[in-house]
Amino acid sequence: MISTKKKYAYYAFGLNISSELPLPELDCPVIPDANIDVFIKVLGFSESAIQLESKKGFTVHKDEVAFEVPNTALFSIRNGREVIMVPLEGFDKERVRLYILGTCMGVLLMQRKILPLHGSAIAVDGKAYAIVGNSGAGKSTLASAFINEGYKLISDDVIPVTFSNNNIPVIQPSYPQQKLWVESLNNFGMDVRRYQPLFERETKYSIPVKNSFHDQPIPLGGIFELVKGSAESVEIRKTDGLEGFRILLHHTFRGSLLQRLGLKEWHFIYSSNILREIQTFQLIRPISKFTPYDLVSKILNIMKEGNSND
Repeated sequence: MISTKKKYAYYAFGLNISSELPLPELDCPVIPDANIDVFIKVLGFSESAIQLESKKGFTVHKDEVAFEVPNTALFSIRNGREVIMVPLEGFDKERVRLYILGTCMGVLLMQRKILPLHGSAIAVDGKAYAIVGNSGAGKSTLASAFINEGYKLISDDVIPVTFSNNNIPVIQPSYPQQKLWVESLNNFGMDVRRYQPLFERETKYSIPVKNSFHDQPIPLGGIFELVKGSAESVEIRKTDGLEGFRILLHHTFRGSLLQRLGLKEWHFIYSSNILREIQTFQLIRPISKFTPYDLVSKILNIMKEGNSND
């Protein structure tokens, strides 16, 4: 039977996407059916064949990762090729999009053996710089400070890292949107009333950045791990050896699934190839004051030093 469901075509995360659910955050190019990489489908429970071992956490089979968001939807990510969404009572399309563009795409990238880092990536002088860190570290806030200084966002939340034909790590663009806490909006002097609050997170907002978005793949120049510290000033230090592996492992999006997906060895080799080409750093920011522009200045100086040594 030929499906009569309406399909939308998008490009994000370096992938051509066909979706039965509208995803207005994404770019909408014209894509021939033969060139689709990922299909996002909306199915009923009986036709989805999703089997959950528990309503909490992830159910992992060889080629499938499934999970439930209570009162919203069931999700299944299959073979790096399909995302199946089954609406439940209480379904909310905005909340569902957060999971599709976050958790689902992060898992799908891993299934395709593309490294998804958790953070923000900024384009500076022809190279991408990834800012990774734990939740609440200030990754998106720091990226927003770069945008305010005239630089462009490549990705926020899920950063896809691929390799070029000559084995250079490359960041693929995601889509032109940031997520910022209300405290950051206030510190930047941005009017909260202009932005849409994220579902269930009324103090975190969706910030469109279409005019400040780098929409092409770009070589990775370095990775900065952002952490909070007790010092009164910004500190930055180069990290070496095993610490680089720790940063990549700790800040892989949904990295807890690597073992269950049988991808630990792949992740180690992939990380080795990345660290062979780029440097990693740790940024320590004070928790007592607003310092993203100080961090921008420090990072730009590090970048200039690196370029002068090339």
